[in-house]
Amino acid sequence: MGWRCDYNRLQCDYTQHELRKPLMTQSLVSIRELKSRLSHYLRLTRKGESVVITDRGVPIGRIVPMGQDLAQKIEAMRAAGLVEWNGRKLPPRKPLGKVRGSKTVAEMLVEDRG
Repeated sequence: MGWRCDYNRLQCDYTQHELRKPLMTQSLVSIRELKSRLSHYLRLTRKGESVVITDRGVPIGRIVPMGQDLAQKIEAMRAAGLVEWNGRKLPPRKPLGKVRGSKTVAEMLVEDRG
């Protein structure tokens, strides 16, 4: 992961195989500016951007967007080109191993943990 400084914004580059796209943008903001423009930085956070708070140029905190549910995370990864899915379910696979006897794996685990 590498950081490139662009005025007061940092872009995080994540390299996945041959794909290089910025996945996350962060704004650097001083305490004074954050106090005077809090609504602006909250709007950026709503859009998915992180805000790093600095005190005399030293990072001391971060405002990050709330966590996303699984569907939103997958959609974000798809939009970034990190995953592809055709929408179909995977076909059933044959089991890798077989249990000898008449007991199921679950029954054997319950018996073993007894």
